[in-house]
Amino acid sequence: MIGLLEGKNVNLKIVEKEDLPLLTEWFNNLGVFGEYNPVHQMSRTDVEKILDNPHEEKLYIIEKKDGNKIGFISHFYVLHVAVRQLEIGFSLVPSERGKGYGTEALQLMVDYLFLSKDVMRIQAQTDQRNKASQKILEKVGFKKEGALRKSFFIRGEWQDDYVYSILREEWKEPKILTRTT
Repeated sequence: MIGLLEGKNVNLKIVEKEDLPLLTEWFNNLGVFGEYNPVHQMSRTDVEKILDNPHEEKLYIIEKKDGNKIGFISHFYVLHVAVRQLEIGFSLVPSERGKGYGTEALQLMVDYLFLSKDVMRIQAQTDQRNKASQKILEKVGFKKEGALRKSFFIRGEWQDDYVYSILREEWKEPKILTRTT
């Protein structure tokens, strides 16, 4: 299988055309996309446009070892590809949260990005109320840098976000990546 990052409990698989219906369903499902993200209404064509622009965002499906698809993770350049600063976003279906899968998926992605890209830092933003995401980021080695005041409009209100990052020198070596294919 091409485009697979293998971990101990989960794999990350590059999103393919056959994943579009599931990804579209997840992006439009408030339970999956998360209570701390803006409300989206995206068509399959909208989701397909994300896949067609590799410089903007690269999406992966998070799969358990039994092949069950439980969420997604993505990376994208923050300002421009030339800046070489990446941001990560992720979400799991509600029934699979709190089981360590998100932490492993994030660690796999961090390992992969530092091994394959010439970047100094990887960042993530999370709603200040999203304690679960903050815990995952901190477990993987991200440090909280500060707050972006009223940076996201979520369900009718402007919310503050925290910015987290991990630097290459803080990462040092792979923690979990077992194989890429």
